[in-house]
Amino acid sequence: MASPSTEEDTENAELVLFQVKECYVYLIPPRKSTASYRADEWNINKWDWEGSLKVVSKGVDCTIKLEDNTSGELYAQAPVRGDQPLPIEAVIDSSRFFVLRVEDSSGPQARHAFFGIGFRERLPAYDFQAALHDHVKYVMKKKQAEELVQEYESKPSVDYSLKDGETLRLTLKSSKDKPPEPMRSKFFDQDQDSSQKSVASGVATSSPVPFLAPPPNPTFPRAIVRAAFNKPKDTEFESLRSTSSSKSEENVDDDFGDFQTAG
Repeated sequence: MASPSTEEDTENAELVLFQVKECYVYLIPPRKSTASYRADEWNINKWDWEGSLKVVSKGVDCTIKLEDNTSGELYAQAPVRGDQPLPIEAVIDSSRFFVLRVEDSSGPQARHAFFGIGFRERLPAYDFQAALHDHVKYVMKKKQAEELVQEYESKPSVDYSLKDGETLRLTLKSSKDKPPEPMRSKFFDQDQDSSQKSVASGVATSSPVPFLAPPPNPTFPRAIVRAAFNKPKDTEFESLRSTSSSKSEENVDDDFGDFQTAG
């Protein structure tokens, strides 16, 4: 947290928010109606003064200064006040020209006049407006912060300390108050752990349900299938084959078809 002396130094420091060395001042005729200013009514190629423009802030105070580039002599200035509109007004036909309301407080009575100012490029004109608006936002936020501090300080403080004879009681829950966890079978946990490990490792575990052999590929030649079905394995199959060889030869295609359908 900054100390009060540091905050005072920051408030008293003069900061240059914007500066451009090419600013042109025009002597414009007084406004005859409520219509907005137009730069095409000025002779923009014949300016009355040329120098630098600065936007300088010191705490909540801000001033637009027109100074000579060589000597630094002040030509004119326009104060920016938070409770008043900005002392600039944009023309309606250009983004590089403005009307500036300058003030002279050197005499016994303050005087003001309106000058036309212009920039050679659009970017300095945008930065000039942005610097003024940023300062106005800063002043508004600071004012809101001060109001919040005053509101907080004006509220009565609440005393949360224990009075004489008062006690504070805390109720803490022990582990005995927790509901018991449901009992689980160790056999179930072991079986579940072994199945998870087998799945993680990619190894299949033994299952009580046997795997059925896949059906033969229907694209195999029928001659190979006939040879596999007609190959004798024992004497009983040989005798059966001898008694019904003709019938087996006739129905082998039908049997293959049934097997294929059942499979």
